[in-house]
Amino acid sequence: MAKGESLVQFTDANFEQEVLKSEKPVLVDFWAPWCGPCRAVGPVVEDLAEAYKGRVKVGKINIDDNPKTATTYGVMSIPTLILFNKGDMMDKLVGLSPKERLEGLIKKAL
Repeated sequence: MAKGESLVQFTDANFEQEVLKSEKPVLVDFWAPWCGPCRAVGPVVEDLAEAYKGRVKVGKINIDDNPKTATTYGVMSIPTLILFNKGDMMDKLVGLSPKERLEGLIKKAL
């Protein structure tokens, strides 16, 4: 499987089904293509998607294309990473975070 195939693309249209109704914990990366720190954290998010495949759903949502979801969850700065479990927001990280911190976030939900 090619790198990145484990990463889910979330949208305003599929967010409820893919994230809120997910049986597994879900890590959502709120990002935009023009955001430098978002591009820096992108490979880390892809690595986590591969590492936790089958146990945690990991994906990205472009806030420019999907403003409704970003507004619903109070995303004011990007990158923002939010961990959901059983439809509830468990934790939120704003800004560029090291891989260890993101992994710690995921491990809380497992």
